Amino acid sequence: MALTDTAIRHSRKRDAPYKLADGGGLYLLVNPSGGKLWRWKYRFEGKERLMAFGAYPDVSLAEARTRHAEARRTLASGFDPMGQRKAEKAAIQEQLNTFSAIASLWLEHWKADKSAQHVDSTRRRLEANVFPRIGERPVSQIEPRELVEMVRAIENRGVADLAKRALETSGQVFRFAVANGYMQRNPAAEFKPSDVLRPTKKVNLARIDASELAALLRAIEVYRGKQITRLATKMLALTFVRTSELIGARWNEFDLEALRWNIPAERMKMDSPHIVPLARQAVELLQLLQSLTGNQELLFPGEQDSSKPMSNNTILSALKRMGYAGKMTGHGFRGLASTILHEQGYNHEHIELQLAHAPRNAVSAAYNHALYLEPRAKMMQDWADFLEATQRGRKVLAFHGAA
Repeated sequence: MALTDTAIRHSRKRDAPYKLADGGGLYLLVNPSGGKLWRWKYRFEGKERLMAFGAYPDVSLAEARTRHAEARRTLASGFDPMGQRKAEKAAIQEQLNTFSAIASLWLEHWKADKSAQHVDSTRRRLEANVFPRIGERPVSQIEPRELVEMVRAIENRGVADLAKRALETSGQVFRFAVANGYMQRNPAAEFKPSDVLRPTKKVNLARIDASELAALLRAIEVYRGKQITRLATKMLALTFVRTSELIGARWNEFDLEALRWNIPAERMKMDSPHIVPLARQAVELLQLLQSLTGNQELLFPGEQDSSKPMSNNTILSALKRMGYAGKMTGHGFRGLASTILHEQGYNHEHIELQLAHAPRNAVSAAYNHALYLEPRAKMMQDWADFLEATQRGRKVLAFHGAA
């Protein structure tokens, strides 16, 4: 006879488990502990199977019969109901374990000893170049050919170095996935970058000669693009910090009264704090910029998302529009400043400290980052005066005096 809810409710535990049959192989197993479990016994390809449908009363008699009926229809179609259920669960799990989801787990694991700047640039590289291609793919299903197509598409944009770094970072994510049981093999390990990317000749970052500086400064001054981009380029020339340090600048890092920009350690390549003395011209630029972005956290927010900095390529693209494609980069201002300041006889150690090249360790960082502030402040004001005079076409043979 078929089961009833009344019969189930009145069933009592015994010393040994027993079954209450409902027909068609479906039964309720009553355990000595009092627990009641729905089970279905069936045969597939000559072998006996036992399928679970949950526990009573969480799964009612009516629901157990519904599940039983669905499973019997699957069996009648020639498929193993338990095999089908396992396959469906595996498919759902794979959809949860997408490349972007695993990459987020990897970032949390990997970032422990990395600077915030490095972590942010790595995350943005993944979001901009890797996720659009394979981010929503189950990580265990990604094949080497997909990675080849991804890096070649990046290379075809004219950024071969970025293509190589995107592949290297993806390989790190895959290694993490293999180590933690999300996949069996690393598709990025099955070929080398040189197998798919065209060889490139290593060259120094482009920069103009000092004799071309006046024309560049005038081009920046009359740049017809976005005002924020023009000011960012001018600020780069005045401070010669790294582009990543500039675009990530926060207003709370600046003390305009003290004429100082205090860059925290987590945003520096050397992973120690850095002080940039601000010349009068830099302060005037910042006061103008405050009218544009002073109510935000970032000095140079992104156009699409103001919570993120402008792109690393923004200044480079502006220089290209000014006619300096292949001739000048944001990094080129550092090389120009170093060359000209050295030629003018400024102290090598002061220049290296200002470029944040000087090696620092945990013990000396707190002392070194503020070292030689007075002569460095004079040097930065001299540099700004030199840029101003050069832009205006004055024949500046030398600075006012080397530090």
